[in-house]
Amino acid sequence: MDARQLERMRDGAGFIAALDQSGGSTPRALALYGLDQTTYRTSIEMLALAHRMRTRIVTSPAFTGERIIGSILFGDTMERHVEGMGTAEYLWHVKEIVPFLKVDHGLEPEEHGVRLMRRIPDLDRALDKALGHGVFGTKMRSVVVSADRPGIEAVVRQQFEFARRILDAGLVPIIEPEVDIRSLQKEAAEDLLREYLLHALDMLGDDDRVMLKLTLPEVDDYHAPLVAHPNVLRVVALSGGYSRAEAVERLDLQHGVIASFSRALTEGLRVEQTKAEFDAALHESVESIYRASLT
Repeated sequence: MDARQLERMRDGAGFIAALDQSGGSTPRALALYGLDQTTYRTSIEMLALAHRMRTRIVTSPAFTGERIIGSILFGDTMERHVEGMGTAEYLWHVKEIVPFLKVDHGLEPEEHGVRLMRRIPDLDRALDKALGHGVFGTKMRSVVVSADRPGIEAVVRQQFEFARRILDAGLVPIIEPEVDIRSLQKEAAEDLLREYLLHALDMLGDDDRVMLKLTLPEVDDYHAPLVAHPNVLRVVALSGGYSRAEAVERLDLQHGVIASFSRALTEGLRVEQTKAEFDAALHESVESIYRASLT
């Protein structure tokens, strides 16, 4: 583990940019950018367009380590290049932004009010590749739909089983059990999730450090016990479908929590914008998310 990256993630002021849309979510991300499915014919062409979009973002003068301390990448993005360097290497050595890798392969169908992660048969190989690219940590996402105790227990158990393997490989896992913002039982689900997260965290070794990526809650400073836990390096918030304005407003009420936004970060960015227009729109987005992440 890179000591400078660890210090940056522990003490840095700013937020984590989530640029990890995978094959399933990339069409929507491209459509919001102004590239619908008529602009590509194959998945290869789609991923090439997605990398072009991400390259435009990370090379912008608005996208720097002054306000962004980390960025989550999709595996395909990590294997590609930006200005002649590997994407992860470019982020760290040029922008001073700590790179993370999304390692999950999507979700199983809903059962017991949750969607568990699919199997990750190539996890060890992915971790080796991540280490080779100087990546600091990983991210993996599950979804909680309702306040079902056995389901939420299963989500947390699965997340921490994978987290153990990631820690043993020398990387820091971002554990993301997202509570669906449309859930009619959102607050009750968040209560159960926090209960099981605190229990799982208490089972970690003294030197184990994980990060938590959680839905913006309904109660102010709700994640405070997780922020204060000695095994938690950082608690970060996902935008979860909220507009940037609402996500920023909610984040401002969660002291000690920083953003890890995806759709809210890229909201307002369009392929037809000039460089000046694009950079100005990204600057506005980054600045508003950065300010909310300082509370």
